[in-house]
Amino acid sequence: MQGAFAEHVRALEKSGAHTRLVRTSEDLEGLDGIVLPGGESTTMTMLMERTGLLEPLRDAIAHGLATFATCAGTIVLAREVVDGMADQKGLGVLDIAVRRNGYGRQVDSFEAPLDVVGLSGKSFPGVFIRSPLVESVGSAEVIAQYDGHAVAVRQGRIVALCFHPELTGDLRLHREFVKLAAAS
Repeated sequence: MQGAFAEHVRALEKSGAHTRLVRTSEDLEGLDGIVLPGGESTTMTMLMERTGLLEPLRDAIAHGLATFATCAGTIVLAREVVDGMADQKGLGVLDIAVRRNGYGRQVDSFEAPLDVVGLSGKSFPGVFIRSPLVESVGSAEVIAQYDGHAVAVRQGRIVALCFHPELTGDLRLHREFVKLAAAS
């Protein structure tokens, strides 16, 4: 609906996945996994609510749909958005609290090498663009940190990142998600 979905489609297809865009609750039928991309979190949730996708998506994820979220997608999944708008709705299925744009504005974007638990090879190139900051982690497992803060977490079949792997050309995280989704 909104966000960097085209880049994720390319990365997933290069990683061996068959993809389709999800715009309605009917589009959730038969999925092994879903990606919630970066973009603008309030716009994403408003569109999901208007199209009747918000509740069915929450239910699908809560019942084990493999989910890969980046940047704004992580905000949409979070249990709490500490600086969100009063009427901001999200899915609330990931036990973290986040601050929107916690690493600063567009001009503060940066790249940093990240050591991701379970990812073999060299460090992963984290691309941070108006990224959320994880303020606290509940039952989610931290799988990567930057400057003392969680930037990648996993909770069951949910993997959520504060950065943009789809912009790097490094397919390792997308490949791991394809494996996770196929293990349903």
